[in-house]
Amino acid sequence: MQDFRHLKFWQRAHALAIALHKLSRRFTRGGYVRLRSQLTGAADSIGDNIIEGCGASTKKDFARFLDNSIKSANETEGHLLKARDLDLFSLDEWQKYSAETIEVRKMIYGYCGKVRASAEEDDKTSDD
Repeated sequence: MQDFRHLKFWQRAHALAIALHKLSRRFTRGGYVRLRSQLTGAADSIGDNIIEGCGASTKKDFARFLDNSIKSANETEGHLLKARDLDLFSLDEWQKYSAETIEVRKMIYGYCGKVRASAEEDDKTSDD
């Protein structure tokens, strides 16, 4: 078990979610409340899965939560595209938050690989 607050990718995922909550407040017009909810829910889920994973009892389970976090980043990116195409974000805003979502996903993916490798190493040593 580890403290999620010390993980750089959680810090960035959290900051991304907060920024998207603030930015999407303008989605009230034209019936875009559902898109706002989907976007902010997916962004929240990136960090939430990291937090849950930090409480996992095994490295393998932690890796599964990190994988879910990656999927939530994919979903967030898709909702950002939809918001851009509906002219709810400026091109600059979309580029900024899309790039940050991709970077956070890359960071999680890299860490997930390390966790999986460590879990496999633990499995090998326990078989001996």
